[in-house]
Amino acid sequence: MNKIVLRLGLLVFLFSIIYFTQRGMSVEKVLINSFAIFVFLTAMISLITIGLIKAINSNSLNKLNSLSDHSAGHKENE
Repeated sequence: MNKIVLRLGLLVFLFSIIYFTQRGMSVEKVLINSFAIFVFLTAMISLITIGLIKAINSNSLNKLNSLSDHSAGHKENE
């Protein structure tokens, strides 16, 4: 998952270099702005993916516990 997030961030970094270069900015400003976008976007995507993974794990654990509670051999089902 980390590789996907990093590669997506690098893709946006390269697109932002192209975008800022076409606007006629100096090389330093292009690199600084592109790097800032890369860091911000990569951090945000990482936090979103961590949240999604935790939500999926929590949901699957709740579903697993619900299934095991209703299975044969449980005190209520004997």
